[in-house]
Amino acid sequence: QVQLVESGGGSVQAGGSLRLSCVASGRSFSWYDMGWFRQAPGKEREFVAAISRVTPRYADSVKGRFTISRDNAKNTVYLQMNSLKPEDTAVYYCNRVDWTTMTAAADWGQGTQVTVSS
Repeated sequence: QVQLVESGGGSVQAGGSLRLSCVASGRSFSWYDMGWFRQAPGKEREFVAAISRVTPRYADSVKGRFTISRDNAKNTVYLQMNSLKPEDTAVYYCNRVDWTTMTAAADWGQGTQVTVSS
């Protein structure tokens, strides 16, 4: 079972940027489809972005603002977030992804808090 450690969250003003990182355990990382999800207060966790070996997919709400990437040599997946909005405020989680359903396929990590002020 893969273990995931997210980092890079923080507090920024609207229009600012953050880069999240997620380090995954295990030797099979390069074979995993990976993704980012988020959960805002009082809301269900939702899909944000995913990447297969090379192909990215994004939720409509973040297209053109967020970029997902991966470094297989470092077992790490990144989420570059630009033009942040207050509605992006949430705890962000990474996970393995079931590419057919865009749902999480492993246990959750602790997440990293992103707070965007207006």
